[in-house]
Order: sequence, then C-alpha cells, then structure tokens
Amino acid sequence: MKKFIIRQIVYGFLVMLGVITVIFFLFAVLPGDSAVMTMGQRSDISSQEAVRKELGLDLPIMTRFASYLNDISPLSLHNSSNKEGPFYLNVAKYQSKKICKIGKNYVLVAKKPFLGRSYQSKRLVSEMLYEAIPKTVILALVAIVFAMLVGAMLGILCAVFKGSWMDKILMTISVAGMSVPSFFAAILLAWIFAFLLADYTGLNMFGSLFTVSDFGDGEFLDIKNLILPAITLGIRPLATVTALMRNSVLEVLNQDYIRTARAKGLSFFAILWKHVLKNALNPVVTALSGWLAGMMAGAVFVEYVFDYKGVGVLIVNGLEKYDFPVVMGSLLYISLMLVCINILVDIIYGILDPKIREK
Repeated sequence: MKKFIIRQIVYGFLVMLGVITVIFFLFAVLPGDSAVMTMGQRSDISSQEAVRKELGLDLPIMTRFASYLNDISPLSLHNSSNKEGPFYLNVAKYQSKKICKIGKNYVLVAKKPFLGRSYQSKRLVSEMLYEAIPKTVILALVAIVFAMLVGAMLGILCAVFKGSWMDKILMTISVAGMSVPSFFAAILLAWIFAFLLADYTGLNMFGSLFTVSDFGDGEFLDIKNLILPAITLGIRPLATVTALMRNSVLEVLNQDYIRTARAKGLSFFAILWKHVLKNALNPVVTALSGWLAGMMAGAVFVEYVFDYKGVGVLIVNGLEKYDFPVVMGSLLYISLMLVCINILVDIIYGILDPKIREK
C-alpha cells in the first residue's frame, strides 16, 4: 500500500510539473509587454527597462523558467552573492522561514511559494488567492451537496415510478440539464429569480458571499448570494446524479437478495432504505468525486455572471487586464486542487479494491 501511495504522489507531481511548464510557456509567448502593464502606457522607456530588469524579462526564457520554478517551489536554491542575478535571495520578498547554506554562495530556502505581484494592484497574488479560494470552495461544496441530495431523491422517484409520466419528465429535465452550458443557465436563473421574481424571492442578481455594509460597518456574511450560483453550478451534476441513481436503483432492485428480503415480508420502504440505497450510492459517489474537481474550473463562468468574488472573477479580470501573474497563480491553484483530489480518490480506490494497487 505504501508503494501504491508513493506511486500516485509521484504521478501527481509529474502532472503538476507538466501543468506548470505549459502555463509558463503559454503566457511567455502571449503578446503584451509586462513592463508597460506594470508602469502604465504613459511611462518612459527608461522606467520600462528598469521594470523589465526587475522582473527578469531581459533574461533568456529558460533562465526565466528556472527562476519561476524557484519562486513557486517551497524549497528553492538561491545565490546569496550576486545581487543582480535572478536567483539572488530577497528575504522580504520570499518570506523565508529557514535558510541552509550550501557551498560558498548558495543557500537552500524553505519558504512560501511566491506567485508574484499583480501588475494592476501591486498586491501579492497569494494574498488575493487566499481571499478568493475559500469562497469558490464553499460554492463548489454547496453545489455538490445540493446535486447529491436532490439528484438522489429524483433518481429514486424515477426508479420507483419507472415508465410513468413522472419518470419521463424528470429524465427529460435531466438530459436538458446536462446539455445546458453553465453560463446560459446562470443568466437564465438570474433573470427569472433575481429580476422577474425579485420581489418574491429577495435574491440579488449580483453579489458575493461577503458584502460590504452600506453603513460602513465592514463586511458581513450574505448567504442569499450563494443560492443562485450554487444551484446553477449544481444543475449539471444534479442531472448526472439523477440518471445514475435511477439506473443504479433499478439494477439493485433486480438482485437476488432484494427478492429474498421481499419474500421475508419486509416493506418496500424498509428494503429501499436498508438495502437499496447503500448499494446504489456507490457509482454516484464515484462520479461526484470527479465532479467536485471539475467544479473548481466550471465555477469561472458562474462566478463571473453573478459577480461572485471567487477565483473565477480573478481569472476573468486578470485576462481582461493582461494581469498574467494573477491568471497564472489562479490556474496553478486550481490545477493543484484537481491533482490532489484525484490522488486522494485513487488512494481511496486502492484501499477499497486491492486489485487496483497491483496495476
């Protein structure tokens, strides 16, 4: 089991290294001058050249890539003597926690990953992400719980009333739910429930989890701004859960032990609660583990439509303003979460099924 866990972690590390490489070289070849974005369009040439040197843009691209890996790595090597070089140690910049000297000029530093500063606000990208990521995670978790509870209930109803008008209507809605793009569903729900029916629902078309008070009392938690984004984000997994649950329940109901339970005189609801649900939920949970990871990426469109201040809004605003450090940092965090979730799911599969460990 230890070898299996180590192998999955190594695979995840290699995937993450590939993602980092693609992200760096993708943004390295995109048009746009980072020095101009940092200083503004009216800055003089000498100031722009100074910023290019500070950002290391005057260096060869492979040297910049090595410096980028050094910045984002929690363990990195730095030159303590060459103040003009890309690997010179700046303790204030990297917030280093531990320094071990290696040789005459180099030190090994244990530090927080440095994702750079925003070209527009000059804030640390890590600080911006620490504010945005919890909101996105809460949105994804609420959406997946909504999809799980409602989808399982609808799937059971479809299976119990198989072939009825209820089954046909719910399955039609499920197919439509899987087909509707997230941004279109967001616009449609916002228009219906936060515009046409706003007097009855009390919901807002725009707003984040934390809202600034009109009386200057700071931010306060506004749960109602989470309702529409969570429902929108949960529509597609809800449709998947409904279809999976229906098929799974129908398959379990045809098993021999269910017939035995009926022959013993157990009521239908007792069989459904004690025997069917426990076995029918397995494929649903498997599907949701993948959906939870995908929701982090799918939340981009939903957050932007509802102006929900999460990672999605950071990415879109960063792309509009060519704020590359913010976009790169956001993509790295999302990729890291996807990789970690996949590793955790693989380890759980390995624990449940010993055959998987031998592959």
